[in-house]
Formats: sequence, C-alpha cells, structure tokens
Amino acid sequence: MARILLVDDEKLAQGLYGDHLRAAGHEVTAVGSVEEAKVALTGERFDVVVTDLLLPRGDGMEVLQFAKEHSSGTEVIVITALDKVDPAVRAIKSGAAEYLMKPVAQEALQHAVSRALTTRQLLAENAALRRHVALVEAGQRLVSKLDREKLMTASASAFAQLAQAEASLVFLKVKDGFKLETVQGLDADETAGLIVLLTRKMEAANGAPFSDGEISTKFKQALAQPIVGAEGIAGYAVVLFAGAAGEGAAHAMSYLAQHVALALDNVGRFAAVEDLAYVDDLTHLFNGRYLDLALEREIAHAKETKSAFSLLFLDLDYFKSINDTHGHLVGSKLLVEAGRMIKSCTRDQDMVARYGGDEYVVMLKDTDSGGALKVAERIRRVVEKHQFLAREGYSLSLSTCVGIASYPEHAQDKAALLDMADRAMYRGKRTSRNVIYVASRDLEATPAVRHNSGEP
Repeated sequence: MARILLVDDEKLAQGLYGDHLRAAGHEVTAVGSVEEAKVALTGERFDVVVTDLLLPRGDGMEVLQFAKEHSSGTEVIVITALDKVDPAVRAIKSGAAEYLMKPVAQEALQHAVSRALTTRQLLAENAALRRHVALVEAGQRLVSKLDREKLMTASASAFAQLAQAEASLVFLKVKDGFKLETVQGLDADETAGLIVLLTRKMEAANGAPFSDGEISTKFKQALAQPIVGAEGIAGYAVVLFAGAAGEGAAHAMSYLAQHVALALDNVGRFAAVEDLAYVDDLTHLFNGRYLDLALEREIAHAKETKSAFSLLFLDLDYFKSINDTHGHLVGSKLLVEAGRMIKSCTRDQDMVARYGGDEYVVMLKDTDSGGALKVAERIRRVVEKHQFLAREGYSLSLSTCVGIASYPEHAQDKAALLDMADRAMYRGKRTSRNVIYVASRDLEATPAVRHNSGEP
C-alpha cells in the first residue's frame, strides 16, 4: 500500500480516480489546487503524486516541481485532457514518472502507479547502495592510515560527509577525560563553547551513543558515536546538524566509528613495531637506524635556527678482554650497564644510541664543541671510576675513548660528521686510550683530555 496525493479541481475526477487507487489498496488524499497540494506535501510524506495538468491559479508542472524540490523520493504522475505533445515532453523532462491522457482507465492508472512505485523503490535501493559503497570506501581509506594526525583529519572529514552534517569533531580519551583531536566546519569561537558542552555529554553518556537537541543558535542537533577499540572506549565522534539529522546518519557514524577504532589500533601496533625497529635489542637505547633519522632532523633544525649540535663517538677500551675472560653473557650485561651510565650523563633532550658492538654515539642538541667536551669528560670520568657488575660480584674496571665532532664547526652533513667523530675516537684508541679527542678540519684529531687531565 502506498500513500498517494491526488490533485484535481474536478470533484468527479477526484472521486473516480480516488476510487481506482483505493481499489488497488492505496491510501489517497485528494486536494483541488496547487496551494493545497503544497501544504499537503510540506506537512506529510507521499509516495506518489497524481496531478492534473490544468489547475486553478497554477498548473500540474508547479506541483511537479514543488514535489521534486521538497519531497525527495516522491514520484509524480501527470494526467491531462490536452491532446498535445509539448506538455508531455516538458513533464517527462521535468521528472514526471508518467503522462496520462484523460479519461484514464482504472487499469492504466493502477499500472502507472505500480510502475512509479517500482521506480521509487529502485532509486531508493540505488541510493542506499551508493551510500553503502561510499561507507565501505571511506572505511578502507581510514583503516589504511598509519599516521595518527592524518587519520584524525580524514576521520573528521568522513564523519561530516557521510552523515551529511555541517560540522564534525573527533575526541580521543585521555587520562583525565576527553581531548579534542580534530574539527571540521567550525571556527575557533564556535569550537571553544561546544567542547565544554560535548565533553560533559560524553562523560554522562559513559560510552553510549547520544543525541542532543538544539545545542546552539547555529546547530539544532548533535549526534555522538563512541569509538570503541581493543581496550574499550577510545573516544567519540560528534557531528552537528543545522536541522534534523538525516536518515542513515546514525548508521554511517556507527560504521565509520568501527573503522576508526580499528585504524587507531593499527596505528598503535605500527608505532610499537616502529619503536622496535629503532631500538637496540640489548641495551634498549636507540640504534644506528634511528641515529640516521635523528641526524637528518637535527641538521635540518640546525640549518633553520642557525644553531649548533655535537656528536660524541665512544668506544669502550679493551672490551674484548672482558668477553674473553668472563664470557659474552657478562660482556652483554656490561654493555647494558655502560649504556645506562652514558645516558645518565646527558640531558633529556639529548640522544644516546648504541652504534654497534661496544660503540655508542651521543647527540648533544644545541651544544658546540666546547660544551660537548665537558659532557665527554663527565662520561669519561664516570666510566673510569665505576666498578661494573659489582652486584654480580665482578667489580670490573673499564675506560673509554671519546671522539667529538660538531655541526657546523667540523662538518655539515651527517656522513662527514659521524666520520670525523669516529676518526677522533680512533685517534685515542691508537694512542693512550681513556682519552678525548676533538675533530679538526684537516682530519687530524686534536687531543683534548687524557686520563690524567682535569676538568676542561
């Protein structure tokens, strides 16, 4: 059964065609003018409009146009006593499902309505299929994002677009509540007030979806969907509408939220794997792979800010004899302890990496060669005075050679900088050991601090 609006100013035609349609099981509302038809279409939903072409103070084309603009999905059948081609062509081009000549037989009218309803159903199914395909494609794009910032930006865009909303916000859960990650369609003034309101709503919802009525002068409705990850509520997506939320908005949000949650889990796993790729398995310091990236970033930063930084290249003296005497297991433990000691002599913003074997590299940010020399001497003294593996009963003594190279004083690219620090360190290995050498531009390292030297 369909709901049909019959528009005809002739009472006889209203009664006749109304009876034909009711006989087919349809619910019929009959009106006699364009104005009445507009009022009916504004206040109710109709599946099909059957309208006469000639009407008082207007015509059926006006009804057709109004129905197409204000009643999405409603099919229109035009009937007329005019035996002319032009009105028929104009009606069909304007979106009429059928154009019938009076008098219209019962079977013909019922058949036309049946075809219009079939067309309406097919169009609705096609629209639903397009929405589903758009959702699937959006979900795939979101899941493929492995950068958190890009994921958040893409998520806000997808929520707004596929829920057909004017604006969207994505909040992620933090220790003390929820933090706004990204926003689309709002200016700063609008966002500030909404964050307080929506955060309160999210906390009250306790992980359930919620819908709010009029929330501001600009937005009449808000829909919120929790983003539930592997470890529970990860955040909320909120969309804002100038009017009422459209059909399918809640489903779109639920579908997208599932994919955002999966993408967030993937981002976390990728970050963990990435961390493992840049961390030394034994000492848990950074490795050479990470040092390479860090040097690139630091050189770019130093060029931009006209600042300096320095590298310390360290090698433990006579470490091979430790392995030969006590075994590789003891040697490995000593490397871990040495890494901790070196790190304790640096600042939080500095970087310590195990370069390989018993070699370590320290990158000192915003530090010239003079400052690097002080840090190197601090490390040399700490290593020299320390009793390694004392808790294990070994109390082993050790010393270290340190090479220093600074940007831009000694070199301005990462390969040359590492090479000069390495050469300076090996200069010490070939001489007295337990010594610090500073690189020089002629590639002959300059002795800086020997084992019996004082604070520089």
